[in-house]
Amino acid sequence: MSRFAATVMHIPRSFQRTFLGNLVLSKIILAAFLVACSPQSQASPTSSPDSMVSVPAGWFTMGQDNERRSNRPQRQVYLDAYAIDRAEVTNAAFGEFISQTGFQPARGWDESLARDQGDLPVVAILWEEADAYCRWAGKRLPTEAEWEKAARGVDARVYPWGDAWDASRANTAEEGPGGPLPVGSYPQGASPYGLLDMTGNVAEWVNDHFEFDYYTYAPDHNPLGPQPVLDHGLRGGSFDDPAEFVATFFRNSSHSALPNYRVGFRCALAESSHPK
Repeated sequence: MSRFAATVMHIPRSFQRTFLGNLVLSKIILAAFLVACSPQSQASPTSSPDSMVSVPAGWFTMGQDNERRSNRPQRQVYLDAYAIDRAEVTNAAFGEFISQTGFQPARGWDESLARDQGDLPVVAILWEEADAYCRWAGKRLPTEAEWEKAARGVDARVYPWGDAWDASRANTAEEGPGGPLPVGSYPQGASPYGLLDMTGNVAEWVNDHFEFDYYTYAPDHNPLGPQPVLDHGLRGGSFDDPAEFVATFFRNSSHSALPNYRVGFRCALAESSHPK
């Protein structure tokens, strides 16, 4: 039996009969199909292990006690060690994935982008397509907690560089060209671990599904997100967002039903899998 068929058969029939269940079912089937069709023998992408940053195991402060319900409550979270891409995945790297696997994005991306705009972050990629790329690269999408720790470190900073907003450190609606820039264009905005563009440029998919009240019951060790719901999480904000929407703790989400030209991604993996 194929992985695709096995995945679908394990979905409870009672869940399938609900309206919401049908919507979620279609996304699960699409994700299973993409994984099943991806090559089993993977070639390494252009980006090398040196393009990943190691984040040590330990506690950090996640969330913020502000007026936005989805950011509350602020709490201490423990994560095992992991590694995460220093920069957002580029058109050139995504183009290599396409050329080596024959994978066809649903829509919104053209292979000419790899040639003409190779150093720009890949955008208009659905969550399932970002997930397929990371799997091909031997990685995965970061969890929401991993993304936040990599962005803010362990001192609960509001922005990757500190608590005070500085428009010159990020590509946002506050002071930017109105579109994405080549990855790493704002080295002065690097996070405590040296990650680039964790604020602005393009928003980034995370592995977790999104639920407004998840923080009220999430575990304090290696949280993986709520049970599957309609949306997946987005982090970091984009070139089109104001300062408050690009804070390290700010949570957002999307259905991933249509390409969004403000959304890209980066990948992560367990530290034990990171080549030294």
